[in-house]
Amino acid sequence: MERPFAITLDVGSSRANHTGSWRVERPVYVDRMPPCNDACPAGENIQGWLYEAESGNYEAAWRKLVEENPLPGVMGRICFHPCETACNRVQVDEAVGINAVERFLGDLAIERGWQLAPAGPDTGKRILVVGAGPGGLSATYHLRRLGHQVRLVDSAAQLGGMMRYGIPAYRLPRSVLDAEIARIVAMGVDVELNHNVSDIEREREEGGFDAVFLAVGAQLGRRVSIPAGDSARVIDAVSFLHRVADDDAPMLGRRVVVYGGGDTALDAARTARRLGATDAVIVYRRNQDRMPAHGEELEQALGEGVTMRWLSTVDRFEDDHLVLEKMRLNEEGFPEPTGEFEELGADALLLALGQDTDLSLLAQAPDVVVADGVVEVVASMMTGQLGVFAGGDAVPADRTATVAMGHGKRAARGIDDFVFGRTSVPAERHELATFDRLNTWYYSDAARTTRPELERVRRQTNFEEVVGGLTERNALFEARRCLSCGNCFECDNCFGVCPDNAVIKLGPMQRYEFDYDFCKGCGICVKECPCGAIEMVPERI
Repeated sequence: MERPFAITLDVGSSRANHTGSWRVERPVYVDRMPPCNDACPAGENIQGWLYEAESGNYEAAWRKLVEENPLPGVMGRICFHPCETACNRVQVDEAVGINAVERFLGDLAIERGWQLAPAGPDTGKRILVVGAGPGGLSATYHLRRLGHQVRLVDSAAQLGGMMRYGIPAYRLPRSVLDAEIARIVAMGVDVELNHNVSDIEREREEGGFDAVFLAVGAQLGRRVSIPAGDSARVIDAVSFLHRVADDDAPMLGRRVVVYGGGDTALDAARTARRLGATDAVIVYRRNQDRMPAHGEELEQALGEGVTMRWLSTVDRFEDDHLVLEKMRLNEEGFPEPTGEFEELGADALLLALGQDTDLSLLAQAPDVVVADGVVEVVASMMTGQLGVFAGGDAVPADRTATVAMGHGKRAARGIDDFVFGRTSVPAERHELATFDRLNTWYYSDAARTTRPELERVRRQTNFEEVVGGLTERNALFEARRCLSCGNCFECDNCFGVCPDNAVIKLGPMQRYEFDYDFCKGCGICVKECPCGAIEMVPERI
């Protein structure tokens, strides 16, 4: 078959694949790291599963997603999506609704009964996972994929950890959590509930485990000494949310005050409203700009009638009211007392001042280093004790479910290397696909799809889910907003704009290659590539 007409120059070069001394650069196809993938604590191939979703192949998208994250329906609700903050589309209009599409795929999988791939061939290795929250469930899933036998133990009566006992049902319906956990257990997991591990070394030895992953969550609410009368009701917010999850909600009264500024404080206040409190007030010693809670959670809380007392601290609890001291921020942003006091009526005070992890089970593991309430680990998540790994709230890191998911996966790989005596070398990371490498002329404005929300008047008396999911049509639209940053998606731009017909199509999903006998190195393909998947490199001499 004759090659299409092209104008070429014969400069008598004796070198193969060299069109002449005037070409100083040549184009090459590259793969760069999408910023969404780079920002995901769970290590998802976000761009990969969005590519499948935008073609309408939802099961393929879900299967690619669960290669890294076995709980997409859960994470599509509770993850605070740092991927969207990093999304290059922010500089065009708005970020791609990655989290919303993830939830759509998770819910669709439950609806259609899709199951996870079977466990890998049995390796004969036995692993103990302590803690059935996001980190423990993630590790369990990835260990089973690798073929290891897993015993998953938890001190609670049900699996889920803080996802079940710390996140209210209006954010995470229990039916979704149960369905996605059940899929992991169905891979052949030995589950033991209501089991408190008091000595990790003894548990490991008696069970004959080859390795251990410690994934205990931060479920101990911090307390401060606040003078209070005998009749004052002071409860830590973590225990309060746990009791609500167990259908054993305490009586709080009509006026509930929550002391703290994190997401747990917001959850406690919003839950108190649903249990009948007419006044739910959050007292926080800094201002809104320095509040650690996520902005969308604060916005929803305020919309449900929760009120804020900024720059205030609780001094004491007297009979039916709190005494608050006003604060001011110094030049470093640290709150300082003013000596000015005011009263706030209250029937109950919920303390949401942070959480700690119970690490007493490591007392007999002398080589494990615990500092500032967390365990020191290396990159593989192994502690100083050979074969003992840790992750999630137990190690120095952001305390989010998504971070814990990533730790569980990394620990599973570290455990796999450990039990077989291997040392893995981390794969080389691709260069980041920054916005300046994209040609956004090819992308039209497409406003982000907004997820529906339950009417605010209906939120205050029940635990119905507040944020709804996308329809199939909206999910497809949202997936197609992805810019495919840094990776070829076969748009044919390079093939169409090349003046020398030097671009060869290799077939569906095979991308392209350059015929350097015809390429003059003009660089038009680089300029016209929408996703920055071509670059010019110096010509080989």
